[in-house]
Amino acid sequence: MNMTQDLSIIELVANASLVVKLVMTLLTVVSVMSWYYIFRKWFAIRDARIKTDKFERDFWSGGNLDTLYQSAVNDRHHTGALERIFEAGFREFTKLRGQRTLDPATVIDGVRRAMRATYQREIDDLEAHLAFLASVGSVSPYVGLFGTVWGIMHSFRGLASMVSATLAAVAPGIAEALVATAIGLFAAIPAVVAYNRYAHDADRLAVRFESFMEEFSNILQRQLK
Repeated sequence: MNMTQDLSIIELVANASLVVKLVMTLLTVVSVMSWYYIFRKWFAIRDARIKTDKFERDFWSGGNLDTLYQSAVNDRHHTGALERIFEAGFREFTKLRGQRTLDPATVIDGVRRAMRATYQREIDDLEAHLAFLASVGSVSPYVGLFGTVWGIMHSFRGLASMVSATLAAVAPGIAEALVATAIGLFAAIPAVVAYNRYAHDADRLAVRFESFMEEFSNILQRQLK
């Protein structure tokens, strides 16, 4: 077998030690899962942004709140996060407003609590699996480095039985070990980039949701006067 064949990626993976193969397999599985969550989260955040934009246009166009509420209730399975926050707040407002014994401050406080509870659920959903991406981005290089160190140790142990140690003899073993680090970086880099991007997008949506809740609470408070 010539040197080109020895140092091809497939040959390096096939000839790696058992521990290095296990590390490579683990990193490959983690990388596949990471890409699955990257695409899934991209679609989820894009959908949340589109639906938020649409509902804000409808809300600030001066439409009737009762009409918006009925639309949200009737199409609950296709509404966006902001529309569900509005629905929770307006439902609570309608329920508490009918109780004559409650003062306006108590009504608004109840509306804010209802919207805050829905807000927390929506943010948790937007941030789901981001912790996994963060873990992949931070841990994968070290897992790959472990495989590399183990592979290099295995290569040098093999030199003990050789009469003369040459670079050609040790190079394939070291190359096999370095593949583990390469796979670790391949898993980590997209996960880090995706985590930073999606965490930023989720924070921006959270700010928009909080601003809406404050503005909507002020609108309802004026209706009670």
